[in-house]
Amino acid sequence: MPKLKTNKAVKKRFRLTATGKVMHRQAGTSHLATRKSKKRRRQLRGKTVLDPSVAKPIRQVLGRWSY
Repeated sequence: MPKLKTNKAVKKRFRLTATGKVMHRQAGTSHLATRKSKKRRRQLRGKTVLDPSVAKPIRQVLGRWSY
């Protein structure tokens, strides 16, 4: 049986913590920042933990990068 290939698009967008949680970049940060309030822009910085119900298929697609 051949090895499963990692989905490279998912690998670029998500990363795993040491405990196995899936981290992702917050939506709404790439453009049109001038119309967003300063508070909103500040709160959109950084990465957040993905909801566990959505994280399971992401972990499966990551393949060997999921450990």
